Amino acid sequence: MRYRRLMGLMGFMVMLPLLACGQGSGGPPEAAKGKSAAAVGAPKPYEAEDFAKLKGMPGFSDKLLDLHFSLYQGYVKNTNLLLEELRQLAAQNQAGSPAYAELKRRLGWEFDGMRLHELYFANLGGKEPLAKDSKLMQRLEANFGSFDNWAADFKATGAMRGIGWVVLYEDPKSGRLMNFWINEHDAGHPAGGTPLLVMDVFEHAFLTDYGLKRGDYIQAFFQNINWPAVAARLGK
Repeated sequence: MRYRRLMGLMGFMVMLPLLACGQGSGGPPEAAKGKSAAAVGAPKPYEAEDFAKLKGMPGFSDKLLDLHFSLYQGYVKNTNLLLEELRQLAAQNQAGSPAYAELKRRLGWEFDGMRLHELYFANLGGKEPLAKDSKLMQRLEANFGSFDNWAADFKATGAMRGIGWVVLYEDPKSGRLMNFWINEHDAGHPAGGTPLLVMDVFEHAFLTDYGLKRGDYIQAFFQNINWPAVAARLGK
């Protein structure tokens, strides 16, 4: 996986300078590009959400959160950049080019990095435990036998060696709840699944405050889960 990630990044970095300079594209100048984008009604760029309200959260220093917010903002920026470059290449009939292929492969990484961080930050900042009579509690108990069984499985998944994410997913078709390991950002998602609770276990999520003590970080994460936000993602 690290090799695939490295090769994808190398291709991305090689192609971007060429695209930014317009080399080999024969495309219109920047002003004309912007005008054509407006003419065809290109979707608005994504905007980074403000999660500054999480500052002061116990177990997470402001320094760690600021670094993490900055990383997230980079994913938003790169997602917009890739979508625009792909749009321009397609308009120039370059969809079969190596540049298009490399950027298209990279898009899943950047977009999922953006969206997973938004889900992660949004399900933090809570102060109360999950209500025992809540629908989500009932669903966890039905699927795992007890809340403690679910929590133990979620934590064990997060403690596995490697970098990635842990996501409590709901299968909308069956209603089943399952904890998934998501490798990197873009591998391991169950097709059609609804993410309910997202935990980042890349080193950047905890190294500043906890060093290599990932287990301590996971405990801090659990103490700050915003259960109403998680429950709101649950299907009807």
